Amino acid sequence: MTIRVLVVEDDPVAADAHALYVGRVDGFAVVGVAHSRAQAVRALERTEVDLLLLDLYLPDGHGLQLVRSLRAAGHSADVIAVTSARDLAIVREGVSLGVVQYVLKPFTFATLRDRLDRYAEFRAAAGEASGQDEVDRALAALRAPRTGTTLPKGLSGPTLEAVTRTLRESLEGLTATEAAAAVGISRITARRYLEHLVTAGRADRAPQYGQVGRPELQYRWLSSRR
Repeated sequence: MTIRVLVVEDDPVAADAHALYVGRVDGFAVVGVAHSRAQAVRALERTEVDLLLLDLYLPDGHGLQLVRSLRAAGHSADVIAVTSARDLAIVREGVSLGVVQYVLKPFTFATLRDRLDRYAEFRAAAGEASGQDEVDRALAALRAPRTGTTLPKGLSGPTLEAVTRTLRESLEGLTATEAAAAVGISRITARRYLEHLVTAGRADRAPQYGQVGRPELQYRWLSSRR
């Protein structure tokens, strides 16, 4: 099911860019663009919206004021905040109001795509969890990837994105050899990134039998959305 997105951003150029980004992600569609809190309210009154891509600094009020009023009116649309605000008190308040992700400006298409994909994974989780691990995995879908200096030593954000994308797109899973060939890195390097995804709870692994010699590990992305 397509996730309907309302982009709320006071800067017209930024709003167009955000809408363009959203439109490039499979499974998402922009159903409207608003440049103020008042325009967002009117758009929500006439259009079904699943997700707000919300700038927090609007000309007629703070974005969290908009979220608070929407919750009071019974609107259940989720919110991804797109903002330059770094005040953790605002982050905590946003979480209490149902802000599921924060994307700090400036950001790239790859960053927003990752957040949207993670949100879609979280939204797609349905049914009754079999245990704590499944609950943790559903919530982990909303966590930001570890990139840059927060990655384990020797791993880089761009290569992690490439390995992640390759694994996500493989319906049957990949071995380290297959991932290495697809991304253009060595098998040992590919395995390090794949093991990192396993440790982060984003993938699992199992021996691949049926071939002569020692079985090779097959890695699979832990998500129903690929």
